[in-house]
Amino acid sequence: MRRSIATVSLSGTLEEKLRAAADAGFDGVEIFENDLIASPLRPRRVRDLAGSLGLGIDLYQPFRDFEGVDEARLERNLRRAEAKFALMVELGADTILVCSNAAPDAVDDDARSAAQLRRLAETAERFGVRVAYEALAWGGAVNRYAHSWRIVEMADHPSLGVCLDSFHILSRDDDPAGIRDIPGEKIFFLQLADAPRMAMDVLQWSRHYRCFPGQGGFDLTGFTDHVLAAGYTGPLSLEVFNDVFRASDARRTAADAMRSLTLLEDSLGRAPEGPRPTVELRRLPAPTRPSGYAFVEVAAEVESARRVRTILSALGFAHTHDHRSKPVQLWRHGDARLLLNSTDPRLGHTWDGPASVTALGVAVPDPEGAVDRAGRLLAPALPRRRDPAESDLHAVAAPDGTAVFFCAEGEGSPDWTADFSTPVGRDRVEGVAAGPVTIDHVGLFQPFDHFDEASLFYRSLFGLTPDENVEMAAPDGLVRSRALAGRDGGPRVVLNVSVLSRGARADAEGGAQHIALSCDDVFAAAEAMRAAGVDPLPIPDNYYDDLACRTDLRPDTRERMRENGVLYDRDDDGEFWHFYTATVDGRLFFEVVQRSGGYDGYGAANSAVRMAAQRAEAAR
Repeated sequence: MRRSIATVSLSGTLEEKLRAAADAGFDGVEIFENDLIASPLRPRRVRDLAGSLGLGIDLYQPFRDFEGVDEARLERNLRRAEAKFALMVELGADTILVCSNAAPDAVDDDARSAAQLRRLAETAERFGVRVAYEALAWGGAVNRYAHSWRIVEMADHPSLGVCLDSFHILSRDDDPAGIRDIPGEKIFFLQLADAPRMAMDVLQWSRHYRCFPGQGGFDLTGFTDHVLAAGYTGPLSLEVFNDVFRASDARRTAADAMRSLTLLEDSLGRAPEGPRPTVELRRLPAPTRPSGYAFVEVAAEVESARRVRTILSALGFAHTHDHRSKPVQLWRHGDARLLLNSTDPRLGHTWDGPASVTALGVAVPDPEGAVDRAGRLLAPALPRRRDPAESDLHAVAAPDGTAVFFCAEGEGSPDWTADFSTPVGRDRVEGVAAGPVTIDHVGLFQPFDHFDEASLFYRSLFGLTPDENVEMAAPDGLVRSRALAGRDGGPRVVLNVSVLSRGARADAEGGAQHIALSCDDVFAAAEAMRAAGVDPLPIPDNYYDDLACRTDLRPDTRERMRENGVLYDRDDDGEFWHFYTATVDGRLFFEVVQRSGGYDGYGAANSAVRMAAQRAEAAR
């Protein structure tokens, strides 16, 4: 199917928007009227530029407040429409979007609206233009798609059809199944937008919170499947606008948009009913679902690296090998592997930022398939310098710059750990109790502008499923968190962002990152760490007093928790125990968790306590 995007979805000048759409691989664009009006290029020049970039102009929009008016205004509206139709001939656009009248004085009279839209269609026909009538969710008389279709059907003109916009339909909780009853040839255009579920005025919701398919709470696969089942064969077009996209780099936004459409089209091809015979759907290679983390890499300057090593040793990790050609150490404990990029200025290797998670290694059965899928999803490949004898690992960049490596797993697969050929220590630290044995999850703070992009990145690349957003009150402001995990295990990623995009946690450089390590006995791990001379993050006594009020934990258990900084959460399926280390450089900390029963969360109820404790720690 053709893929299109509205120019209103991208920032910059009209020329910049067209180039960004073309670079991302779109087939066409919807020209937003204000973009054309503000452009120094005449319509024919815009047409020529779009053609030179391989773009068609699929829609001109919007034409507002046409129908449901008195005769005098109708004549003025028709004159205005004639001028726009002549412009569209120059522009090379053959379909115009006409929104349902949202003016307060619009007349609620279907017969009048149908007759007036028929006159508009008759006028459009002389110019070779089609009219796509759309029910705005906030339209005065017409605000549901079934109503717009009744009026189009009543008008009965071949140049008049409907435009279906997923936001306008799903935001009103309309049942999209009725779309199947609309003849496919009368669906002139399809606009797609997702959005988080919110209880607010629908107009403000639309203008500020639309997002690309897969980034919100709407079922866009089910919605689009209804449209295709009706026989629609036109473009899949994105009309998405929000406060972030209006200020973001147009090329990056366009790539994110294409990624979302690629994933949507692939999901349509995998729907239970299968691909529609009337359209050809482009498919992706199936997700190469990772079994877990092969490694997590941390980079730190010399003094910070020393502090990280102290924490790792206290948690039971052993520095077992050094990389053959890079200043990178391999630390192991059970199945958990952490790489410490301990930069050495004497060797010309420097790291001038705070201690940070810089790379995630995911264990996949088919690295080549993962690379192929990543490329088709426009994930930027990362060049990598290596010795010819070293493992040929492929990596792509996540939206926040974190490198994501694909590591082969399974018998006979290349072993990336062979690159760490210099043994320096034992397999475990003697005398330290069994503690963390696997990497449970990784928490990454995101730049405000790319939170939804990051979520779609991990979802599309590995088939992870996002949880609902959780918002937490931190001392520096509200923090939004979204966890992603595989349905059958595999790596977990928790993305965090400052909601107001200001304060100490406003961006990826200022926001905290953490690595969560699982264990079978959180108390043994905490006590062993303390015995090694490293204290956990202190938790206020008030927290444990509150536990006594709202749980049935035994007093001796609560006291042991207090001594070791252990926090607690539970749900209907199980329990969650966890503690935190001190934060290195105000940026990186470790968490140790113990899950029991079927608990599948992340202790979000304790996050505000943790962030306040970290704020107090930083002030000391």
